[in-house]
Amino acid sequence: MFKSKKYIAVVVLLLAMLVAIPIVRNCRKDAAGDMKYVTNTGVVWTTKYHITYEARADLNDSIQQLLKTIDNSVSPFNKQSLVTAINEGRSNVADNFFIKLYNKALEVNKASDGIYDPTVMPLVNAWGFGYKSGKLPTKEQLDSILAFVGMSKHTQLQGTKVVKDDKRVQFDFSSIAKGMACDEIAAMLSRNGSRNYMVEIGGEVVAHGVNERGKPWHVSVDLPVPDNADGAVHSNAVLLRLDSLAVATSGSYRKFKEVDGKKVSHIVNPKTGSSETSALLSVSIVASDCMSADAWATACMALGLEATQQMMENNTVLGVMTINTDDDGNFIIWSNKRFADLIVEE
Repeated sequence: MFKSKKYIAVVVLLLAMLVAIPIVRNCRKDAAGDMKYVTNTGVVWTTKYHITYEARADLNDSIQQLLKTIDNSVSPFNKQSLVTAINEGRSNVADNFFIKLYNKALEVNKASDGIYDPTVMPLVNAWGFGYKSGKLPTKEQLDSILAFVGMSKHTQLQGTKVVKDDKRVQFDFSSIAKGMACDEIAAMLSRNGSRNYMVEIGGEVVAHGVNERGKPWHVSVDLPVPDNADGAVHSNAVLLRLDSLAVATSGSYRKFKEVDGKKVSHIVNPKTGSSETSALLSVSIVASDCMSADAWATACMALGLEATQQMMENNTVLGVMTINTDDDGNFIIWSNKRFADLIVEE
């Protein structure tokens, strides 16, 4: 049996979706002259992105258009988006992005025994973490919402037609959309001849090939240190080596509320309607695609520490790392072998 190892995780928040705002373009020619390494950075869905790739031209315009198209498709915070229209019953016809997210979400929903579920949005709203805010919900209110929460139970995708058996069913793909955006940008870069790139949106990362120095891409890994008054705190400790792989992290230590002295997490269990407040601080997942990593990171946060470690210890496809604390506040960090094999020893 693989022994637990102490490593540190990249911690990512599940953030609301807004339109992309480009900030920086930076191009650097390589020795060949034709190909060059390009860096595009900006803000999308209230989080920063950094995209570095080798190509014959700056592809920032294509990146911006792709992010805008995804936002117009699946952002529940965009009142003009397709998913908003579907949620409000004004449309039942899905586009390619909605279909991709739905199919991946359903795959993880079934594999996690329903603990991952994008129809959880009304419950998230009830706890005040969606686009609505208010007092903490009562058990009666949660029970009434649970009656129409359940992706596999209340929805179907028939070709491009979205079928809901209750008009109150709503989709929120925020926990997986950043992962899909990373995958889609990576695919676009590949179509344009790029073989070496790293795409990072809010901490979700896809990497392929090598960097400008001809070395494998290394992703810095942080301790889950709470924000201070100046913003997010990053304590870099180790590096994760990625090639043709993706990594995503979900955490509860930054996105929470305190109401009447009670800590309330944005992680909501779709089976019970409860806000999960376990000792688990974060879960990092390595997968072949970022959509899968994104969805499983959220699923594991809802599963909790023990269930995640039991389910993932012998998994050879997904790399998994969990972080919690002991009674004295010390970090306890566990990883399965698939994840540990990707750690760069310094």
